[in-house]
Amino acid sequence: MRWHHLHWVESISLFLFNSSLSSNSLFRSHTLHSLYLFCFPKPRFFFSLAMSDRVFPSSKPAAAAPPAANGGGAPAVATTTATTNGGVAAATKSHLYNPTSRPPYRPQPHHRRHHHRPRRNYCCCFCFWTILIILILALLVAIAGCALYVLYRPHRPSFTLASLRIHRLNLTTAADSSSSHLSTLFNLTLSSKNPNSHLTFSYDPFVISCVSSNSDVFIGNGTLPAFISTSKNETTFKGVVVTTSSDLDADTVNNLRPDLKKKNGILLKVEMDTKVTVKMDGLKSKKVGIRVTCDGIKGVLPKGKSPSVANVSGAKCKVDLRIKIWKWTF
Repeated sequence: MRWHHLHWVESISLFLFNSSLSSNSLFRSHTLHSLYLFCFPKPRFFFSLAMSDRVFPSSKPAAAAPPAANGGGAPAVATTTATTNGGVAAATKSHLYNPTSRPPYRPQPHHRRHHHRPRRNYCCCFCFWTILIILILALLVAIAGCALYVLYRPHRPSFTLASLRIHRLNLTTAADSSSSHLSTLFNLTLSSKNPNSHLTFSYDPFVISCVSSNSDVFIGNGTLPAFISTSKNETTFKGVVVTTSSDLDADTVNNLRPDLKKKNGILLKVEMDTKVTVKMDGLKSKKVGIRVTCDGIKGVLPKGKSPSVANVSGAKCKVDLRIKIWKWTF
């Protein structure tokens, strides 16, 4: 019985609600709607559908059309009646309240930019692979060097300055000190030794230079012929001549004269430059520049015609590689 009454009340509420929509009373329709929702907390589907499809008219009355030219009022009434009975006119549709007319939010599509790979990525890749290849090559060279060292135990050749005789070392200056002349003549005895048992050294001709140790003043030069030093072999050269006859400027004379006046003698240094090729069984290396430096020689000025013998007991000769890169030699 209770459900029958509820159904009857629901039918009356729907009738009143539809009547309110046709009478253009917004306040009354809202009141009946609230009453229906109060009575029926869970409205049925058809009522919800009717509420969503209904459009509430504006509370403002529709504007009447202007009177006709002949002064008659019939067209105005007809226009008003047509507006009232026809539902919602097209002129008043913009003033109607529709809570569901809000457009939904539509996010704008994100336009992805097609970026080309920057050039610095290629530069980074090139640098990375270049460094990696260099490191790999250096590692391979180090491994090969270690293997050769273990197998052959290579050692540098050794040079010894056996003797040095000074036949002439004269520095003459003109009476007006306008020019100075240096005249020298040395005689050297050199020996070369190869301590390796599997290596053979092939030397190009040597260029010998003799300078003063303190001021690096050029005193004389000479040559040494090319030779081959086989394994466990020692080669000796006697009568190597080093000489010069040249004019010196004032600065060079001022640097050399104090050394010549020393009682202990003048300190000399002999430098020999050449290129050498190393042969190892069936392998042969390229020519490599070397410099042999013999330092710690004490020379004494000769007296009369007899030559003076320099003290070479403290002389030590060392062999250094000479690597030339473009214009620089190390």
